[in-house]
Amino acid sequence: MAFKPQIKIPATYMRGGTSKGVFFRLDDLPEAARVPGPARDALLMRVIGSPDPYGKHTDGMGGATSSTSKCVIMNASQVPGHDVDYLYGQVSIDKPFVDWSGNCGNLSTAAGAFALHAGLVAPERVPENGICEVRIWQANIGKTIIAKVPVSAGEVQETGDFELDGVTFPAAEIVLEFIDPADDGEDGGAMFPTGKLVDELTVPTQVHPSGKIQATLINAGIPTIFVNAADLGYQGTELQPEINGDPEALARFELLRAHGALAMGLIKDLSEAETRQHTPKVAFVAKPQAHQVSSGKQLAETDVDLLVRALSMGKLHHAMMGTAAVAIGTAAAIPGTLVNLAAGGGERSSVRFGHPSGTLKVGAEAEFKDGQWQVTKAIMSRSARILMEGAVRIPDDSF
Repeated sequence: MAFKPQIKIPATYMRGGTSKGVFFRLDDLPEAARVPGPARDALLMRVIGSPDPYGKHTDGMGGATSSTSKCVIMNASQVPGHDVDYLYGQVSIDKPFVDWSGNCGNLSTAAGAFALHAGLVAPERVPENGICEVRIWQANIGKTIIAKVPVSAGEVQETGDFELDGVTFPAAEIVLEFIDPADDGEDGGAMFPTGKLVDELTVPTQVHPSGKIQATLINAGIPTIFVNAADLGYQGTELQPEINGDPEALARFELLRAHGALAMGLIKDLSEAETRQHTPKVAFVAKPQAHQVSSGKQLAETDVDLLVRALSMGKLHHAMMGTAAVAIGTAAAIPGTLVNLAAGGGERSSVRFGHPSGTLKVGAEAEFKDGQWQVTKAIMSRSARILMEGAVRIPDDSF
């Protein structure tokens, strides 16, 4: 039997924030994968090495975590007033699907840098030295992101002294602005899809013995279900081994996530949650307290306004998803949400929260207008750099 050689696809492997992913220019993909559908999904799964029943991604570019099982497709924007279109795929580790339902906030940082590296931004918009404001159209959710990317001698400046908890080495700071991050009313409703800042969410008794749990359900950055850590028997100081090593806890969180998705209008039946793993996210919040983070560093009670732990693709995240940080900043800015109350209540334009790897500050501009809360933008700083560039190879019959 004759075997065909592998094919080569131009690609760039990048870190963005606390995530990594494989970046492609749309025009570099094989023709069948240039449009949404099974061929595109199959190609990206093979690149990452999914589905992998061993959960290791040994035969692919993925890292066997939700933070490292990601692909991005970019092209010059078709939307007026934008430089690039940015499409993000969250590749399941052990199941055969790619979730296109949301954005990756961390890789939004790398999207801005990649746009410049790949020549997708008009040359007249790129300064020789200074900051280039890359106008990104986030195609998954139909939102605008502004990435303020430092440029030196006409090239992206990747090195610097900006430190980000969850990333070992310093790099150049990239400021992200998520414009009008709340939901516009489609696929799940408004910013608060139930119309309430805090809901009494009906859940199975495995989640809470009473069959009810307080939750803030918000569509901003990414659909997120916030609950109080204490209601689940947690402190808000937990690290990955404590949650990810407990199958019963993970099953409990998945039940909570599915029932929250139903309440938010993101799914019509609980069974749909299994193939919509990327959204919504589940996070639990608590008031500050001193504890040790995953690096061994001691975090003081006064270092943060609140503690947050979030799950992504069924596991506790090692730091914080960028889009979830947008949800945290937005919810913190609105008096009365569980996030706001954990941070001490009242009006605030920014919040510094503790996560398993350290701390992160995120800002949001919120106002009460026409009988409802509106958020004009959320702001945070990340960093990004190219790890490898060239081509990925996959078998010819992969898609």
